[in-house]
Amino acid sequence: MKPMPPRWAVQCAAALLLVAGWCAAAGAATPLKAVRVATGLSQPLFVTSPPGDLKRAFVLEQWTGQIRIIKNGSLTANPFFTVHGLAGGDEQGLLGLAFHPNFNLNHFFYVDYTDASGRTNVRRYTASLTNPDRGDSTTGLTILTIEQPQSNHNGGWIAFGPDGYLYIGSGDGGNANDQGPGHDPDIGNGQSDTTRLGKILRIDVDHGSPFAIPADNPFVGSPSPKNEFWAKGVRNPWRCAFDRANGDLYIADVGQNTWEEIDYQPAGTGGRNYGWNKFEGYNLFNCPDPCDSSGLTRPAYSYNHAGLPFRCSITGGYVYRGQAIPDLQGSYFFADYCSNQVWSGKIAGGFLAQVTERTAELAPGGGQSITSITSFGEDASGEIYICKRGSTSSNTGEVYKIVPASPVGAGSTGGNPLLQLGPPSPNPGTGEVSFALGLPFTRRASVRVYALDGRLVRTVLDTTVSAGTHGLRWDGRDQSGRLVPAGNYWIRLETAGERRVRSVTVVR
Repeated sequence: MKPMPPRWAVQCAAALLLVAGWCAAAGAATPLKAVRVATGLSQPLFVTSPPGDLKRAFVLEQWTGQIRIIKNGSLTANPFFTVHGLAGGDEQGLLGLAFHPNFNLNHFFYVDYTDASGRTNVRRYTASLTNPDRGDSTTGLTILTIEQPQSNHNGGWIAFGPDGYLYIGSGDGGNANDQGPGHDPDIGNGQSDTTRLGKILRIDVDHGSPFAIPADNPFVGSPSPKNEFWAKGVRNPWRCAFDRANGDLYIADVGQNTWEEIDYQPAGTGGRNYGWNKFEGYNLFNCPDPCDSSGLTRPAYSYNHAGLPFRCSITGGYVYRGQAIPDLQGSYFFADYCSNQVWSGKIAGGFLAQVTERTAELAPGGGQSITSITSFGEDASGEIYICKRGSTSSNTGEVYKIVPASPVGAGSTGGNPLLQLGPPSPNPGTGEVSFALGLPFTRRASVRVYALDGRLVRTVLDTTVSAGTHGLRWDGRDQSGRLVPAGNYWIRLETAGERRVRSVTVVR
């Protein structure tokens, strides 16, 4: 192999250092766990929420074409929307969902799916004006279509960027090596300027018919479709995500045989070429000798398939920007579909550093497991979800939420054995739960109920309490008197600088 130019040598040296630090000890100090928030799903593939909607999370089902709703912590019986006439290949079906930034006013939502002929469709629909939990199937408008030469590598990610434009991730068209019918025979679709395949597109859906080209697109003025390109040289972007704090874009690109990669794009820096199929990760793939690597942007992180457990396909996630785990801010989560591993890391100098494996930490236990991770998700408050595909022949798909193992700042502290918070009963319970409070001395004490994200739900007690054992109860309601949704909660006792914590599950 021809020696790499000096610039590449420096980049690869940095990358090797990152790979060598695969399981670096750096990371959030707050212990994490994953709690199941939805089950009985058919191949869940994505989770998202409309901007500002703190009560609902929407879940895609790949082959049923249904968009399900988790509302106030529970999966609703009826779907929000169903896309019909889908292709049924392993990488086909309903693949993407994005809510318009002004969804609360115009009610527009967009879907990306492969139809029965295998063609990619991006379409706009409108939510019902009389029932916000239903989409109106009669309002469909085709934004664009992409012919797919093979059934795999369809991409499917769509999202609105911080600039208000719609971004679309498109795979290279499938097959293998970016070769075969429907692929540029000389340079592959990833490098071709005459196809949308192997690209990240950026369009303006608020102008034009059905869209306009943003004036600051990097190839504006070029013939279509190049004027739509925001980035090129990707194989199968699965998935991408904007950092809601600064607009940076993360692109998890599935590799061919050996290397998976994460591409990082600082906000507003369009026009980059991420190298496929000249390179797979940092490795030469199909670049004639001497290889011209000029103008290519190399990955922020790359890992290979070697070793145990076997790794095969990256699943991109999100940069954590929620409120429940403050010391996790800025951490990007990703996973591997085959190994069921989950990691997080932080961008430093354009590379993903402090890469920390989270698999064991996020194992839910209790007979539950997170396997075949098809996607991550992010709700309106910035909290992160994980999609477990489940069996392809039954509704065993699940959605988990990453939460602190106990409320931040609320773990049990102090060693006085006479200070006790008894176990809640019944647990799980459908409403009222009872528990005992034991104090060694007369003192002021508080007992509060918290949601898993650290939000105060109810103050049960906050007064001076005499020494001894006292029976308490929580009626399953919040501060305003409303019944809380089904889910897991923490009961926290605080007194004289010591804490005791118990968990309770509410079922409805």
